[in-house]
Amino acid sequence: MAEPSYAAQSPIGVAMRSKCPRCGRGHLFSGFLKLAPRCDVCGLDYSFADPADGPAFFVMMTAAILATAFGIWLELTYSPPLWVHAVTTLPIVLIACTLPLRFFKGWLVAEQYIRKAEEGRIARPEASARDPT
Repeated sequence: MAEPSYAAQSPIGVAMRSKCPRCGRGHLFSGFLKLAPRCDVCGLDYSFADPADGPAFFVMMTAAILATAFGIWLELTYSPPLWVHAVTTLPIVLIACTLPLRFFKGWLVAEQYIRKAEEGRIARPEASARDPT
């Protein structure tokens, strides 16, 4: 029996919708950040996906810098009491660092599937290349 063909999915579209990178319909996550074991529509096994610390890196390099800059600006401009930072800056940093994680994780999983990314392997030299005799 032939494998069904699926339309190519955009990695950004997959990330925005949190859908399967193969069929574009099944759920990618079973929780907020927990990947589902497989697609509930096409059955794609998500065990290939290992975004590791990639989503956290992208969030730190984008949202966290902007949110921290807000806190620094607030301090240098108004010198508010500490409780003002606790009420404004802390929630902004927490929200700015938590919400984009799902998008970036979905994007990296989609890129891994579309680009057929695998764990790197170091090729072993042939025995004859090491031993000239």
